[in-house]
Amino acid sequence: MEKRITQTLVGGLVGTVIMTIVTMVAPLMGMPKMVPPEMLSGMMGFPIIVGWMMHFMIGIGFAAVYVFVFGKAFTSLNVILKGALFGIAAFVFAQIMLFMIGEVMGGMPASESPMLMIIGNFMGHIVFGVAVAKTVDVLSAE
Repeated sequence: MEKRITQTLVGGLVGTVIMTIVTMVAPLMGMPKMVPPEMLSGMMGFPIIVGWMMHFMIGIGFAAVYVFVFGKAFTSLNVILKGALFGIAAFVFAQIMLFMIGEVMGGMPASESPMLMIIGNFMGHIVFGVAVAKTVDVLSAE
């Protein structure tokens, strides 16, 4: 059990850091600015530090789902494919939650290019899923 908790914490932190780096570099590749902590704090009216804490807690929460459920369910898949599928599942769940939060809190923040924002968000979650899966896989071998 302790090993799975370590996998959850490290996997969530690594995945969230890598996804955050991708979102920060995205504008250099023609994608819109995507700063998840800023969006979270802005939607809920909290200071940016709360957005950052929420961002990492959500990442660790998703990693827990991977470690305790998803990773165990698809044992026959390659770790990269399993991570990508997990990232897609995380993306779908995140979109549903963002929509619900947006409805409760008075709407989503405006975006210059909503389709590019969705594509960037999709790519970021796939990167997150692969990073979590690979980190958990490496920690499983130890």
